[in-house]
Formats: sequence, C-alpha cells, structure tokens
Amino acid sequence: MAGVEKIEKKAAYMGRLSHGADLLEELTKICTDRGIECGRVEAIGAVQKACVGYYDQNRREYQFNTLDAPMEILKLSGNVSIKEGAPMVHAHITLADDKGRAFGGHLAPGTIIFACECLIEAFDGPSFMRTHDEETGLALWDM
Repeated sequence: MAGVEKIEKKAAYMGRLSHGADLLEELTKICTDRGIECGRVEAIGAVQKACVGYYDQNRREYQFNTLDAPMEILKLSGNVSIKEGAPMVHAHITLADDKGRAFGGHLAPGTIIFACECLIEAFDGPSFMRTHDEETGLALWDM
C-alpha cells in the first residue's frame, strides 16, 4: 500500500570518499557506522569504472552493465532505509564519458571511486523497512 510519512532532519554529513573504494560499499559503511536508518544521499565526483543496473520488469530481475572506463558522476541520488535489519543505500547514478555521453541506472557494487564528495542527510522518524513486494518483485518500503 502506498503511503507517506512525516520525517524531520536530524543531521547532515558531508565528506570525501576513499580513492579506489567501492562507491556503494563506502556509502553503506558511513550509514552503518553512524546508525543512519532513514536518510537521503547525494554525490558528485568521478569513478574509475562503474556497474549500473536496469530492472527488467517482465523478467523481474536486474540486468547489469559494466562500464570499464573513467567517468564523471553527473548525479548520484538515493535514500537510506532498512533491509534485513541493516541500513541499505538505494541509489541511482548518472555518469558521463570523455565524449559527454551519459549512462546511468541503479548503483551496483563494482563502481570504483576515483574522487567523490558526498552528502548524507539523516532523518528522525520511522525507519522505512524494505520487504518483498509481490506486485513488482522488488524490495520496497513497507508502508
């Protein structure tokens, strides 16, 4: 069932992520270490290579594309919620290659940081729990 909850900003964290680290793992570690269970994530910078996903709605599974080239992060946007008892970062990323062509999708493990600055906003309020949604096959917020 769809729904909306009121949340209040609790804290904001800004920083630089580690060169050579996995982008999704770094964001998730920050949230885990700081106890962020409900939040918003943004980032800009560059990656050495990327892995992005596309959810095939008919097959009900992710298809992943590896982009094995340096790219600029034009936009990373996402949220933080709880899945299986731990913070989960769900983010989408738009990247550009050296010719300005854009690529994007669901941020997946295997996206390696060249340089990255992030902003994570933590919110007070209910922790949004991800559970299996039968209609879509996705782990969505249980409202």
